[in-house]
Amino acid sequence: MKLSSKADNILEQINSKTRLGDLRKIAKDIKKDHELALELWSTGRFLPRQLAILIMDNKRISQELINELDRDMQTHPSIERNQLIDWLMANQIHKDKKTTALIESWENSPSALQRRVFWYHQARLRWMGQIPPENTAELVTKIETNIPKEEPEVQWAMNLTAGWIGVYEKQYRDRCIAIGQNTGLYKGEMVSKGCTPNYLPEFIAIESKKRNL
Repeated sequence: MKLSSKADNILEQINSKTRLGDLRKIAKDIKKDHELALELWSTGRFLPRQLAILIMDNKRISQELINELDRDMQTHPSIERNQLIDWLMANQIHKDKKTTALIESWENSPSALQRRVFWYHQARLRWMGQIPPENTAELVTKIETNIPKEEPEVQWAMNLTAGWIGVYEKQYRDRCIAIGQNTGLYKGEMVSKGCTPNYLPEFIAIESKKRNL
């Protein structure tokens, strides 16, 4: 695909030293430009695709487009793939009620990335400090049953949901701690200074103590 001069000029500003803050500055100057976003996305490169997500018009994001972006993300290594879908969720899908509503249909999606978003969204509903949705009992049961056999990118989001449920809803705390103990997910994982371990018994203990819960 031949790119426009505008896209070429933007690409000249992106290199191996470019950081997320730099991309946000470029995006702030561009504002919304959906056509340019699709051009940048077509390069197949990680950083241009991150920038593309920032300048997309969320009014033009549909399930069909999300499916196309999802398929394209499969060409990236797992770390980049997860960063792209999380970036899309944070910067676009959650910005519009129409696309946020789509997330509820992704629990059993054939796409692991879309299932990841479903569970990440459930975690986010809780850590944002809102009143927890009424589906907690159902979610805990599904996590207990399904997390051992899920894809790693989905396991992480399910684990995060169990973590925040365990922090904010004491009646489920023991079950959420037991999920971590039974699966052993993230036990012994090293984390950066100041970060909370993902291992559920540790995560719930640390985050609960921070909030005096």
